[in-house]
Amino acid sequence: MPARIRVRPAAVAGLFYPGDPVALRSTVEALLGARSRRLAEAPAPARPRPPKALIAPHAGYSYSGPIAASAFAALGGGAGAAGGVRRVVLLGPSHRVPLRGLGLPGVERFATPIGEVPVDLDAVAAVERLPQVAVRRDAHLAEHSLEVELPFLQVVLGRFELLPLVAGEAGADEVAEVLEQVWGGDDTVLVISSDLSHYLPAAAAERADAETAAQIRSLAGPLGARQACGAVAINGLLPVARRRRLVAHQLDLRHSGDTSGDRSRVVGYGAWAFSADDPNDADAENGAVDANGASGASGASDASDASDATDATDASGASDATDADTV
Repeated sequence: MPARIRVRPAAVAGLFYPGDPVALRSTVEALLGARSRRLAEAPAPARPRPPKALIAPHAGYSYSGPIAASAFAALGGGAGAAGGVRRVVLLGPSHRVPLRGLGLPGVERFATPIGEVPVDLDAVAAVERLPQVAVRRDAHLAEHSLEVELPFLQVVLGRFELLPLVAGEAGADEVAEVLEQVWGGDDTVLVISSDLSHYLPAAAAERADAETAAQIRSLAGPLGARQACGAVAINGLLPVARRRRLVAHQLDLRHSGDTSGDRSRVVGYGAWAFSADDPNDADAENGAVDANGASGASGASDASDASDATDATDASGASDATDADTV
């Protein structure tokens, strides 16, 4: 195994989210607070149990931040309020570096302006034994799909350990095996980082994302790369969720048209929480209640997706490296 370096520095601070720690924490708290206020004003559906897994988007905060807040608010009310969660297993697509299987960062900590998050080295050792997992520092170096989720987790959870994995070309069974290896108990939450459709006209994006959302809610994969840039990781989660009798609660579903003002070419975003509920209790949530009370498509990321411009995973497991690296 390559020698482990200590810290993976923030790569997209100041681009996808504020680089100043005070401004970053304030931004995240404001996004979470706005989500909480909108929920307080909406009719109250049956409250699901705490989530075991989440799907959240990964664009610049000025675009996908509200949708990400919809996901992470399900963990708790802020500043360590999320019960006993002590470990986050975080998977996202590799946008710039092709790889086979899943890649570990080979570091001991991930840094954001808010602070450093320790990597769970025991969990690393557990998954590193699997043939589809290898240390791939190169795939983590500039990757944003994991990094942009961390400030939300830092604000909501406070102290926690992280198992960060980028996904390349991998089968659903290979991803599922990794998830099962580190499933853990109530102290562990899985987070899948993914956006939805890219660069369709708004009406077409709404139709496409509605179909994708229906598949996720019914735990029916596989998704394709054009449906979700994080399809590889989602496709690993869905069969595990079925086996473990989890229910998918749709928390948000929007696209970039509402925030960018350009509905000719939009990017889709959604948020889902997976919990061990009676399926009958999920009906109210599965009607796509989003943070604005809309049911299908309101903006969350810029049409250039500041986080991943093309984001369509290719056969080698990396999406186009033509990403627009500014918000």
